[in-house]
Amino acid sequence: MSTVKAKTHVHTYMQFNGRAEEALEFYKGAVGAEVVMIMRFSDAPETCAGEAPPADKIMHACMRIGETEIMATDGGCTTAAGFQGFSLTLNLPDQAAAEKAYQALSAGGQAQMPLDKTFFATSFGTLVDKFGVNWSIIVPA
Repeated sequence: MSTVKAKTHVHTYMQFNGRAEEALEFYKGAVGAEVVMIMRFSDAPETCAGEAPPADKIMHACMRIGETEIMATDGGCTTAAGFQGFSLTLNLPDQAAAEKAYQALSAGGQAQMPLDKTFFATSFGTLVDKFGVNWSIIVPA
Protein backbone atom coordinates (compact mmCIF):
# COMPACT_ATOMS: atom_id res chain seq x y z
CA MET A 1 0.00 0.00 0.00
CA SER A 2 1.26 3.48 -0.85
CA THR A 3 2.33 5.94 1.81
CA VAL A 4 1.91 9.02 -0.40
CA LYS A 5 0.53 11.88 1.68
CA ALA A 6 -2.78 13.59 0.87
CA LYS A 7 -1.14 16.91 -0.12
CA THR A 8 1.13 15.29 -2.70
CA HIS A 9 0.62 16.52 -6.28
CA VAL A 10 1.95 15.29 -9.59
CA HIS A 11 2.57 18.07 -12.13
CA THR A 12 3.18 17.79 -15.82
CA TYR A 13 6.58 19.27 -16.74
CA MET A 14 6.77 20.07 -20.44
CA GLN A 15 10.12 20.55 -22.18
CA PHE A 16 9.84 22.77 -25.26
CA ASN A 17 13.52 22.75 -26.30
CA GLY A 18 13.84 26.44 -27.05
CA ARG A 19 10.15 27.24 -27.71
CA ALA A 20 8.79 27.59 -24.16
CA GLU A 21 8.08 31.32 -24.39
CA GLU A 22 6.21 30.82 -27.67
CA ALA A 23 4.27 27.93 -26.10
CA LEU A 24 3.30 29.95 -23.02
CA GLU A 25 1.97 32.76 -25.22
CA PHE A 26 0.09 30.25 -27.39
CA TYR A 27 -1.61 28.62 -24.38
CA LYS A 28 -2.50 32.03 -22.93
CA GLY A 29 -4.47 32.81 -26.08
CA ALA A 30 -5.76 29.31 -26.81
CA VAL A 31 -7.04 28.23 -23.39
CA GLY A 32 -6.61 31.25 -21.11
CA ALA A 33 -3.48 29.96 -19.38
CA GLU A 34 -2.12 32.27 -16.72
CA VAL A 35 1.67 32.42 -16.45
CA VAL A 36 2.39 32.21 -12.73
CA MET A 37 6.19 32.53 -12.89
CA ILE A 38 9.14 32.49 -15.24
CA MET A 39 12.79 31.93 -14.34
CA ARG A 40 15.32 32.42 -17.12
CA PHE A 41 18.75 30.82 -17.35
CA SER A 42 20.17 34.31 -16.69
CA ASP A 43 18.56 34.10 -13.21
CA ALA A 44 20.66 31.05 -12.27
CA PRO A 45 23.71 31.43 -10.04
CA GLU A 46 27.10 31.23 -11.75
CA THR A 47 27.63 27.72 -10.38
CA CYS A 48 24.74 26.51 -12.55
CA ALA A 49 26.00 28.05 -15.77
CA GLY A 50 28.27 25.41 -17.36
CA GLU A 51 26.89 24.54 -20.81
CA ALA A 52 23.64 26.42 -20.16
CA PRO A 53 21.31 27.41 -22.99
CA PRO A 54 21.12 31.10 -23.98
CA ALA A 55 20.50 33.36 -20.97
CA ASP A 56 17.14 34.62 -22.28
CA LYS A 57 15.68 31.10 -22.53
CA ILE A 58 13.32 29.75 -19.87
CA MET A 59 14.85 27.53 -17.20
CA HIS A 60 11.55 27.05 -15.39
CA ALA A 61 8.04 28.39 -15.76
CA CYS A 62 4.66 27.62 -14.29
CA MET A 63 1.32 28.25 -15.97
CA ARG A 64 -2.16 27.69 -14.62
CA ILE A 65 -5.02 26.43 -16.76
CA GLY A 66 -8.15 26.48 -14.66
CA GLU A 67 -7.08 24.92 -11.36
CA THR A 68 -4.19 22.93 -12.85
CA GLU A 69 -0.57 24.02 -12.78
CA ILE A 70 1.72 22.88 -15.59
CA MET A 71 5.48 23.41 -15.50
CA ALA A 72 7.48 24.32 -18.61
CA THR A 73 11.11 24.72 -19.64
CA ASP A 74 13.25 25.32 -22.71
CA GLY A 75 15.45 22.52 -21.39
CA GLY A 76 18.72 22.22 -23.23
CA CYS A 77 17.37 23.84 -26.43
CA THR A 78 18.91 20.98 -28.38
CA THR A 79 16.27 18.76 -29.98
CA ALA A 80 12.65 18.91 -31.00
CA ALA A 81 10.15 18.26 -28.23
CA GLY A 82 8.65 14.78 -28.32
CA PHE A 83 5.34 14.65 -26.48
CA GLN A 84 4.33 11.02 -26.87
CA GLY A 85 2.66 8.55 -24.57
CA PHE A 86 0.39 11.03 -22.81
CA SER A 87 -2.17 13.73 -23.51
CA LEU A 88 -3.47 16.68 -21.60
CA THR A 89 -7.23 16.52 -21.08
CA LEU A 90 -9.16 19.76 -20.91
CA ASN A 91 -12.55 19.37 -19.17
CA LEU A 92 -14.91 22.15 -20.17
CA PRO A 93 -18.40 23.15 -19.04
CA ASP A 94 -20.20 23.34 -22.40
CA GLN A 95 -20.08 22.79 -26.17
CA ALA A 96 -19.22 26.43 -26.98
CA ALA A 97 -16.16 26.37 -24.70
CA ALA A 98 -15.10 22.99 -26.14
CA GLU A 99 -15.37 24.24 -29.74
CA LYS A 100 -13.43 27.41 -28.94
CA ALA A 101 -10.61 25.47 -27.21
CA TYR A 102 -10.52 22.80 -29.92
CA GLN A 103 -10.17 25.38 -32.70
CA ALA A 104 -7.57 27.42 -30.83
CA LEU A 105 -5.41 24.45 -29.80
CA SER A 106 -5.54 22.78 -33.22
CA ALA A 107 -4.44 25.98 -35.04
CA GLY A 108 -1.12 25.12 -36.64
CA GLY A 109 -1.42 21.58 -35.33
CA GLN A 110 -3.45 18.58 -36.40
CA ALA A 111 -7.08 17.82 -35.62
CA GLN A 112 -7.43 14.10 -35.01
CA MET A 113 -10.89 13.21 -33.73
CA PRO A 114 -13.42 16.01 -34.28
CA LEU A 115 -15.60 17.04 -31.36
CA ASP A 116 -18.65 14.80 -31.21
CA LYS A 117 -21.09 13.29 -28.74
CA THR A 118 -19.98 9.96 -27.29
CA PHE A 119 -21.41 7.48 -24.81
CA PHE A 120 -19.24 9.05 -22.07
CA ALA A 121 -19.36 12.74 -22.99
CA THR A 122 -21.62 15.44 -24.35
CA SER A 123 -18.63 16.35 -26.53
CA PHE A 124 -15.21 14.76 -26.98
CA GLY A 125 -12.37 15.25 -29.46
CA THR A 126 -8.61 14.90 -29.79
CA LEU A 127 -5.86 16.92 -31.46
CA VAL A 128 -2.13 17.54 -31.54
CA ASP A 129 -1.13 21.19 -31.12
CA LYS A 130 1.66 22.93 -33.04
CA PHE A 131 4.18 21.94 -30.36
CA GLY A 132 3.35 18.24 -30.70
CA VAL A 133 1.32 18.07 -27.48
CA ASN A 134 -1.62 15.65 -27.54
CA TRP A 135 -4.88 17.08 -26.21
CA SER A 136 -8.27 15.58 -25.41
CA ILE A 137 -11.15 18.05 -25.12
CA ILE A 138 -14.17 16.85 -23.18
CA VAL A 139 -17.52 18.10 -21.95
CA PRO A 140 -18.47 15.33 -19.52
CA ALA A 141 -21.94 13.79 -19.79
